[in-house]
Amino acid sequence: MKYQRNDNAIILIGKRIKKLRISQGISQSQLAFECGIRINQIGRIERGEINTSITSIFAIAKALHIKPHDLINLEIEIKNYLSL
Repeated sequence: MKYQRNDNAIILIGKRIKKLRISQGISQSQLAFECGIRINQIGRIERGEINTSITSIFAIAKALHIKPHDLINLEIEIKNYLSL
């Protein structure tokens, strides 16, 4: 089975995390502390540089007080991306 990496999805999820974090007035360092992920890792996730784990998605969602599916529900972001 071939490994499949979807760079567009990785970038969109990172942007979604950043958007939600900023809308809640949370800094990267605060989010990192709350979810137990190093701050540089949070930055890499938000910039779409890494394909983060499901464990990290759950930790980030918990720290943002949202459900994990809210981080990966990219319907609006995908529509905006496709219209570029």
